[in-house]
Amino acid sequence: MISIYILTYNEQVDIAECIESVIDLSDDIIVVDSFSSDRTLEIASRYPVQIVQHKFESHGKQRTWMLKTIPTKHNWVYILEADERMTPELFAECVAASQHKEAVGYYVAERVIFMGQWIRRSTQYPRYQMRLFEKGKVWFADYGHTEREVYTGPVSFLKETYPHYTCGKGLSRWIEKHNRYSTDEAKETLYQLQQGGVNWKQLLFGSTEVERRRALKDLSLRMPFRPIVRWFYMYFILGGIFDGKAGFAWCTLQAFYEYLILLKVDELRETNLESPYPNSLKYPNTEEPSNQSESLSL
Repeated sequence: MISIYILTYNEQVDIAECIESVIDLSDDIIVVDSFSSDRTLEIASRYPVQIVQHKFESHGKQRTWMLKTIPTKHNWVYILEADERMTPELFAECVAASQHKEAVGYYVAERVIFMGQWIRRSTQYPRYQMRLFEKGKVWFADYGHTEREVYTGPVSFLKETYPHYTCGKGLSRWIEKHNRYSTDEAKETLYQLQQGGVNWKQLLFGSTEVERRRALKDLSLRMPFRPIVRWFYMYFILGGIFDGKAGFAWCTLQAFYEYLILLKVDELRETNLESPYPNSLKYPNTEEPSNQSESLSL
């Protein structure tokens, strides 16, 4: 058996289906909520889950806080976000992997569901995220608008995938969210341009999709006409043209997102900010976590 963390903030549209996808599989489900203002907690409280609230600062800090602070029944945990679903096949593979203990953490590939269909090609499928791991062996640090994992020990990959409903709350919510994300990405972009570099070895000879994808991102930060290049790459090179109307919309929105990041990079430069986002992937400190949390139900 493994424990499940579900991260939420104003997820009244998705939370019920998310919980129901795992409620018959795990006996330890913990909803970590960032003080939602909608019906998320009301809906979640209908199920036999533990609910804990903690003020959101960043994706990396939220994950690190919950791993350090919230006890679980099981030493192996899986992080599930509200717009994602667990499948019985994936859960069975997670349990088997936790028993074999050949690695301290496992990457799982997402299947992006957008406009009612799986966007298989233009999403760089299979695109992996660290989701299953042994507590105390994997932590998270901030990177741009999201996070990156830091681990001690070998990691591996699972074969089963999970569906990710990226636009379940509508395009307005998607645009609002990515407007916020682009601010953090602009800060990270400017920092990487000033302090970082391209790992050509990982880009050309990386042993995993994760290494190659991250090196490719570092390269893309330095490319001229980045939004246009990304659209062309996703639509024609990756094959988004075969994803139909939804694929065209997905590629166009991603190019718009890149353009928004570039505009905000220029805005930051005009303010003469230097290294505005000093970030490094390192182990989180061992100071006592914030006590700004509240246990709501069991």
